[in-house]
Amino acid sequence: MHFPLFVSLFLTVSCSSCNATPSSAHASEGGEEGAANSTSEQVLNGSSSSESAVELDYTRADSLRVVELLKLRQPSDETSDVLFIARQFLGVPYVGATLEKPGEERLVVNLRQLDCTTFVETVCALVMTRRSGSVSFADYCGHLRNLRYRDGHCAVLSRLHYFSWWTADKVRRGFMTPVSFPESLLEKHRFVVSYMSDHPDSYPFLKNRPERTDSIRLMEHETPADGVMLPQRHTGLSASRLKGIADGDVIGVVTSKAGLDYAHVGFAVWGKDGRIHLLHASSQFHKVLETPETLQAYLTRRSSFLGICAWRLK
Repeated sequence: MHFPLFVSLFLTVSCSSCNATPSSAHASEGGEEGAANSTSEQVLNGSSSSESAVELDYTRADSLRVVELLKLRQPSDETSDVLFIARQFLGVPYVGATLEKPGEERLVVNLRQLDCTTFVETVCALVMTRRSGSVSFADYCGHLRNLRYRDGHCAVLSRLHYFSWWTADKVRRGFMTPVSFPESLLEKHRFVVSYMSDHPDSYPFLKNRPERTDSIRLMEHETPADGVMLPQRHTGLSASRLKGIADGDVIGVVTSKAGLDYAHVGFAVWGKDGRIHLLHASSQFHKVLETPETLQAYLTRRSSFLGICAWRLK
């Protein structure tokens, strides 16, 4: 049984030291811990020199698991550090809305329950921390904050609720780069977002808060709509045709659902069959898994899944 530990700690992390949703607006795809001790507080308080402070929401088990994962030695035959870390979460239960907490926004660290976006955020934050040479829980939290929030500012309206917001922020800040596909395979697409402002009662932090809904609507209207995607019919091509995409690249599944940009996210895996597969937190199977079917087969079974875009963690 897990007893969540809600701790107000001053986590100071320098944005310049980072090399670096969950997305509330995503559609769905079809041991007892003790209290945090004073040592944890000292490590968090002394981790960096930035003035900003963040309130954390985590369990001791989560902080210990982060450090354990940061210290893992990657096998020599595992070429992708992203996939190596992502595979440590195989079997972890899929649970949605783990970021929706009452009161003021806090940085939620939860490795025991993941949805598709928090899975991607958790893995990327761990990889970024490992690449920096750190095994510090505080440094991990700093990377997670920079991934989850616009410019790293921990506030509910700064959370990158749409995945197009999430990726745009990561590319702008130099944490990720878009994966380039052959232009002949791409298709134009308009990524229009309005789902949250159209359905405010579906979101606890928007319900009966018209001023917040207005702020979200303004950000939605300012989101660039014109873009391109790799359509579903091309996602089953071989590596020689899909030049550029690699194991561990982040995949966003483009949806036709009104007001949404992406319906699902995960990591690319080149299978032994020479085709892309998906490593993701699945609402259908209620856990993190690596799909035995190809990505194209996965997309084909869902009429609203139009294609993909991809990004690489720098």
